[in-house]
Amino acid sequence: MNNTKEAILVTALELFGRDGYEGVSVSQIAEQLGMTKGALYKHYTNKRDIFDHILRRMEEMDGIRAGEFGLPEGTLAEMEEKYRCASLDQLGSYCKAQFAYWTEDGFAASFRRMLTLEQFRNEEMQALYQQYLVGGPVAYCIDLLRSMGISRARERAVELYASMFLFYSLYDGAEDRSAVTKWLGETVDRWVENTVREEADRNEIDRKEREAKAEKEEGKGEGK
Repeated sequence: MNNTKEAILVTALELFGRDGYEGVSVSQIAEQLGMTKGALYKHYTNKRDIFDHILRRMEEMDGIRAGEFGLPEGTLAEMEEKYRCASLDQLGSYCKAQFAYWTEDGFAASFRRMLTLEQFRNEEMQALYQQYLVGGPVAYCIDLLRSMGISRARERAVELYASMFLFYSLYDGAEDRSAVTKWLGETVDRWVENTVREEADRNEIDRKEREAKAEKEEGKGEGK
């Protein structure tokens, strides 16, 4: 992508994140860039075309970022083995990186702000808000945890992502945003530690129950 096309995307998204998609015109985007509408139309046919390219960028980044942490880039049906091989440590590291991405990366942060503003204005934006920031991440966590064999996968995914969602709001209103990011990291680390410990306890209980059952069956056999 050439520099002008990239500048148009970045500038448009910054304006969408500030004023909402519906509140920004092509004229405003061009004016912000110091160019004419005609010059802008040489790169994108209209505002919707700009938006579609922004979506394409976000979709590409979604898969790339998961892959960087060894996590599946597709659905459970498409990548069952990769879901099963994932670890809690990978998930924890990914969540911390995603928080930084959605708050500190200029492109992603503007996209998040735009969806937050526009979710109440039209169904498409509401669906995208759910896909990227609410229902989509929770469903992904549930699939990962279930594939790993983690008990109470649904409840644990909600515990994790409820924290993530809260910290997005804390970050947006904080004076010391670095402190919020650190706090989020500590919270995710505790979630991983607690989940590992709970799973170890559950496995130990299951082991003892199996041994008790085996001893009981053995006793029955000796009594015959």
